[in-house]
Amino acid sequence: MSKDTESTISPAKSGFLKKTKRFFKWVITLAVIFLAGIIYWKYFYTYSEGYRAGLLQKFSHKGTFVKTYEGEMVLSSVASSRDIALASEKFQFTVINKNLVRQFDTLQGDNIIVHYRQMNGAVFWRGDSKYLVDSVKVKR
Repeated sequence: MSKDTESTISPAKSGFLKKTKRFFKWVITLAVIFLAGIIYWKYFYTYSEGYRAGLLQKFSHKGTFVKTYEGEMVLSSVASSRDIALASEKFQFTVINKNLVRQFDTLQGDNIIVHYRQMNGAVFWRGDSKYLVDSVKVKR
């Protein structure tokens, strides 16, 4: 046999290889699109948004490699006559807007109302919490 006959591929085999390559390109493309959709839904899609009112108990700048601003509010479902929170629940959140940091630093111990967006998951550069606070007001 000559080298020319060994190196040529039959037309049927060539067509099969082209179809197989095309199929795997589509499968990989669809898998990448599906994975991108899952990542978007898990970490960047706003699941819910709303307001929470309570006592700002803690606000800190923390993290090992990426520093984020984390806060904690006490949400009271029952108020006593002395403004003491009874039957309370904690609401932990992350502040991503640097302009709000000064406001939160001065509001510890005050009753506040925050607007938040809840994500399905937390990513390390955005903080520990799935709740991202983007505005704050003092409760009067």
